[in-house]
Amino acid sequence: MLLSMTQEFARQIYEGDGKTIYFPNSSLFPDGLRIDNVMFTIPGLGLEIYWYGFLIALGMVLAIIYAYKNVRRFGLEPDRFTDTVLAGFVGAIIGARAYYVIFSLDRYLTEEGTFDLMAALRIRDGGLAIYGGVIGALLFGVLMAKIRRVRVAPLLDLAGMGFLIGQCIGRWGNFFNQEAFGSKTTLPWGMTSKTIITELLPFYGLNYTAQRATDMIAHPCFLYESLWCLVGFLALHFYKKHRKFDGELFLLYIGWYGLGRFWIEGLRTDSLYLINNDTLKLKVSQLIAGACVIFAVITLIYMYISVKKNGRSFYKDSEESIELLRIYDERLVQSKRKSGKHANDKLDEHILVSEEDSPEDSENGDIVVPDEADSSKDEGDGTVSDGEASSTESTSESCGDDDNDGSCDEPDKTDRDENVTD
Repeated sequence: MLLSMTQEFARQIYEGDGKTIYFPNSSLFPDGLRIDNVMFTIPGLGLEIYWYGFLIALGMVLAIIYAYKNVRRFGLEPDRFTDTVLAGFVGAIIGARAYYVIFSLDRYLTEEGTFDLMAALRIRDGGLAIYGGVIGALLFGVLMAKIRRVRVAPLLDLAGMGFLIGQCIGRWGNFFNQEAFGSKTTLPWGMTSKTIITELLPFYGLNYTAQRATDMIAHPCFLYESLWCLVGFLALHFYKKHRKFDGELFLLYIGWYGLGRFWIEGLRTDSLYLINNDTLKLKVSQLIAGACVIFAVITLIYMYISVKKNGRSFYKDSEESIELLRIYDERLVQSKRKSGKHANDKLDEHILVSEEDSPEDSENGDIVVPDEADSSKDEGDGTVSDGEASSTESTSESCGDDDNDGSCDEPDKTDRDENVTD
């Protein structure tokens, strides 16, 4: 049943409690959709938990889970990565609030013209900006990466995909708050409510009348951005196996998100303005989005040319990454053994570097598994053939076959050296 936005219907919406959203241009939810920005109240404390905060937290958690499932594929050591995530989380909150306050400064000034710091710190009253959150997370995360010596480019690749997950889910918090909607539309998914009517009329310089209210049906910009981020995430997820260089996914992220945000921001009526007068209206988010697209395109072109000329190179293939992950895995197994897990088991081949994978000479900075390498050197001849470490067991068996007494002749030093590969 298609709703008809009559004057009587518009009057009922305007005089209602403001907790029902309607879609008059379609048959979607004929009776409206009842929503409440409060998810639940903690008994005894009276503390209200909002959908907005819950969805942002959910987006962050899912982004972190995804990043941890892929952290090793990008060559990053999980413990150090955790430190950058925690720093980025703190930076995101600070940045999101600071960005909003800076570009809405008049809302935090007292009648005397002084800055109300306590009001600025009350995040529960609302006022977070996505771009501020991204900028803050990047600044704090990269700073921690420098302190913990984490390679920044692959870290940013994971961060970009995490941002898309968080933004895709977090945007639905705007739906429950009835915000981040756009200008008037006749599209089937156009939405209206008491809040939308109340805020759109002043945007068009109009006072309320039932006749004017019938036209106040808005673009669901939060939905557009959520779907845009979902498409971007899926595209990067399947593309990540084909990436050309570390940092490519992050550049694609800022280019893709910036492109979408530029046109979506043009529809919004609640934007933060850098300049807002009769001569020029310049939205902050559109300016940043446009700059991101230009920067991403130029940098990608430069890097693609560089890769075509010099070939691909990834941090995950470097000796540093391999060694850090080996050490991390050894600590993990040792920790499990101390807690009684795998106490009588041999080292799992998928956890510690196997003898077949271990390079030959620790003096060259290569990886050697301490226990097996030492025992091989003590019980066998210690030689390495064809880039693989010889095992004690195989050495013993070959010696037993060749010599009746079970002893093994010491190979010529020259022959042994010739068997060591670089």
